[in-house]
Amino acid sequence: MKILFLHPNFPAQFRHLATTLAQDPKNKVVFGTKRKEGQIPGVFKVIYSPSRTARRETHHYVRTLENAVLEGQAVYRLTDQLKAENFFPDIVYGHSGWGPTLFIKDIFPKAELLCFFEWFYHARGTDADFDPKEPLTVDDEARIRIKNTPILTDLYSCDRGLSPTYWQRQQFPPEYHQKITVCHDGIDTNFFHPQPGTKLVLEKINLDLSEVDEIITYVARGMEPYRGFPQFMETVAILQKRRPNCHVVVVGQDRVAYGRSLPDGKTYKQLMLETLSLDLSRLHFTGLLPYSDYLKVIQASSVHIYLTRPFVLSWSMLEAMATGCLIVGSDTPPVKEIIEDGVNGLLVDFFSPERIADRVEEVLDHPDKMASIRVKARETILDKYDLAKLLPKHIQWLKS
Repeated sequence: MKILFLHPNFPAQFRHLATTLAQDPKNKVVFGTKRKEGQIPGVFKVIYSPSRTARRETHHYVRTLENAVLEGQAVYRLTDQLKAENFFPDIVYGHSGWGPTLFIKDIFPKAELLCFFEWFYHARGTDADFDPKEPLTVDDEARIRIKNTPILTDLYSCDRGLSPTYWQRQQFPPEYHQKITVCHDGIDTNFFHPQPGTKLVLEKINLDLSEVDEIITYVARGMEPYRGFPQFMETVAILQKRRPNCHVVVVGQDRVAYGRSLPDGKTYKQLMLETLSLDLSRLHFTGLLPYSDYLKVIQASSVHIYLTRPFVLSWSMLEAMATGCLIVGSDTPPVKEIIEDGVNGLLVDFFSPERIADRVEEVLDHPDKMASIRVKARETILDKYDLAKLLPKHIQWLKS
């Protein structure tokens, strides 16, 4: 079988799938991406580069569409090279939204087009209008509607699609649900496993918390309102006053991965450090970490805070659960699909730092009571989100 993966990042959601398929000598696996870093044994990686980005004079409603078209054109040029080398895929599997899959049915009309459908945008009822302090304008509503244009093109063009959770599939137009299978990417539960008694020492960044009994953890790609970073930091300020021995470890970059940046150019980390009274000797920002160090952080965690707007669910929450972390999570739909309050985690009001702090203290004050919840958290991942179970299903879906 010949398969072409398309994703602007590498390897992203296709890491395990591409790796496994490339191990079969009967397969020829090509991965088209914009990211030059990284390799997978047996996967032939090819780089595509859009000729430019959307012009400043382009109407702001359609800049996302213009960028998607430019990305699709770059893939078109890339596939001319592949055709010249006699590579005609049986299957093209790409991430929808950014544009790499837009013209595949014109380029390879005989290929089966599969799309990974991560999110469909709505002005009302999910992420965009979640925070009452950020009211939407008419401009916002129109821009969000048009933002779905490349995704709608893929929904029409593709033969089949896949979404990682039922909540995420629910966001897509009902008339396309029959095209979309729900199957999570899967969590490697052999790697993400509990390690009781783990002492947190990260030599590369001179962090030694081996003598600390209370470690509160937070993980996100960026530090932004979409993942509740302001509320988290307010929670930290409260907990530092209540618990003089607790330490907080924050894994992620000082950037905005989702949503809007601050208009004055500051980052949300800078803003929160300026506005809150914090003991910085007990607050540790690690930046991005290698997987081995990230694993140590969540294995050593006493309690893990995960907050998100009604949006795409993060891998980090499931990875933390797989290690037996006690999750204090936002009472929002993507989290509630996985966590039942008091059973395999604790749920809390996204907008209430006081209540988040209360539930964190509930965990720290009653470790014995929480032990069964930690066990159930890992059991949830083993039962429903284990890579060992889901990867064969994913491959079967791809080949079917």
